[in-house]
Amino acid sequence: MTKPELYKKACMLPLLPGVYIIRDKADEIIYIGKAKRLRTRVSQYFREGVPHDAKVTQMIEHAFSFDVIVCQSEFEALVLEASQIKAHTPKYNILLKDDKGYSYVKVTRGDWPRISAALQKDDDNADYIGPFTSSFAVREMVETAQNCFLLPRCNREFPRDFGKGRPCLNAHIGKCMAVCSGKVSCAAYNEAVQGALQMIRHGKKDILRQLHEKMQAASDRLDFETAALLRDQIAAIERVAAGQKVVMQDDTEMDVIALAGTSRAVCAAVLRYREGRLTDKREFLFHDTADIAAVREEFLPQYYLGGENVPKIIAVDALPPDHEALNQALDEARSSRVELYVPQRGDVAKLVTMAYTNAVERLGRESGRYTREEKLLEEAAQVLGLKAPPALIESYDISNWGDGSSVCGMVVFKDGKPYRSGYRRFKMREVAGTDDYASLAETLARRAAEYEAARRGDKPDGPANQFAALPDLLLIDGGRGQVGAVRAALRGTALEHVPTFGMVKDDHHRTRAIVDEDGREIAINRHRNIFTFVTAIQDETHRFANDYRKRLMRKKSYAATLTALPGVGEKTSAALLAHFKTVAAVKAASISDLEEVKGISHAKAEKIYNALRA
Repeated sequence: MTKPELYKKACMLPLLPGVYIIRDKADEIIYIGKAKRLRTRVSQYFREGVPHDAKVTQMIEHAFSFDVIVCQSEFEALVLEASQIKAHTPKYNILLKDDKGYSYVKVTRGDWPRISAALQKDDDNADYIGPFTSSFAVREMVETAQNCFLLPRCNREFPRDFGKGRPCLNAHIGKCMAVCSGKVSCAAYNEAVQGALQMIRHGKKDILRQLHEKMQAASDRLDFETAALLRDQIAAIERVAAGQKVVMQDDTEMDVIALAGTSRAVCAAVLRYREGRLTDKREFLFHDTADIAAVREEFLPQYYLGGENVPKIIAVDALPPDHEALNQALDEARSSRVELYVPQRGDVAKLVTMAYTNAVERLGRESGRYTREEKLLEEAAQVLGLKAPPALIESYDISNWGDGSSVCGMVVFKDGKPYRSGYRRFKMREVAGTDDYASLAETLARRAAEYEAARRGDKPDGPANQFAALPDLLLIDGGRGQVGAVRAALRGTALEHVPTFGMVKDDHHRTRAIVDEDGREIAINRHRNIFTFVTAIQDETHRFANDYRKRLMRKKSYAATLTALPGVGEKTSAALLAHFKTVAAVKAASISDLEEVKGISHAKAEKIYNALRA
């Protein structure tokens, strides 16, 4: 069937929940989806002019026919979709494959064994503990055991390298027993290794009690070096245990999920907390798509209804449209109540931010083309609550003259970098006197009018006209009052829904916070990259606005100097400055040079020449 035929067929579907199955010419199932309203969802694939990302576009190109299964409820459609995807694994569905293989704890043999994490077994005469499904958990176990038992992580060989060079930094900061010094016996070292392996195999539940008993026994037999080593191991275990972040109570069972995306891919990061501590991290990459919302809608049911253990709590960065049906399906899969929610504040909200940061970092590792600026804009979107990274940012600042008049500077950041050809200046036309609120309102109203004129075709519509572009974010130098004045001025215009924030400074004129449209402050000092970025934008906008004011002041001063000459009014003064650029150049000009200025006769040129030299 052709695309118009498929669209016509889709328009005949009912407005009921169900599952749709799309096939190619070979009658192979290439995509399975669910819909709250089948007609609305399926028809959008085949309607002309509807934009799609790369993955969906490719799927539509291969679509030849489709079938639907009408369901009684959205919940029923959700469960049916998950089972059908699992049975058929269609080409264009999200298939949950992360890059994890099996991981092992490697223990070398010999008198001075070493413990490390390994991604595979090698034929190297070493012992391996495992396999474990989580490489993250293995690395955490090994690192914790090394920290607790002060085991070396350097490349030195023992006993060959005893006394060769000074102990490394880890020994100085109490993270290594300094075996390289030659002062630790082989027996004491092996006992520490066995303690680390016991912790890896069984956890640290009984370790402290055993170490205390051994330390007391060593002290009783006056073996103070061994007792001191055991004392340091006990202190290290207690320090590590205290540093492990407990989310809530020890019995907390929770997954934390956040998604991030670029123009090329989306990543879902899952942090798994069991017994109140982080036990695993998983990342899933989905290429050829930039639609984070669509990925979230597909990912959550497939991840949990495909056999994954469902925890008591699932904290997410945003709820999918079908979250009520999904929650019902999760309850049934777990056979008890599951809390699916978006945390707004507190420790769990910080964990969602951490999951998001992991997703962003994974995207960065995946593609060398994923630049620092892209990461920065992703983080800015998360901090400010934007739906997408702000590729085009406009920032405004008012600069006032001593005589009460004002100007405004508009600075543009494109893809996280200053876009100087897009900078614009505004001289107030309607506002009299010093009034930052009114000046910002006039500036943004004129900015919106320019954009609307470009849309109507009254002004150029293209890259050469910066006003023809719709910004993704407006930043205003100032607080709640300035933001309120701007929002009032933009009400009813094409820029009405552009997110607008104020950049608040402290008493030392340094960026302190971001303020939203409701006057709520967003602390950005905890987000170092965003703090630096916003400060750079604010400083650049302030510099540009002040530079414009100073240039106008100089020009006005020059004009005042020339109008004091006989026969020189404002028009002649402006003509002279336009021709010679500076008063000094006018003073150095000859009579013939002055005659070249439009509107100046030989007699007038002589009069100006003589007056300048009087």
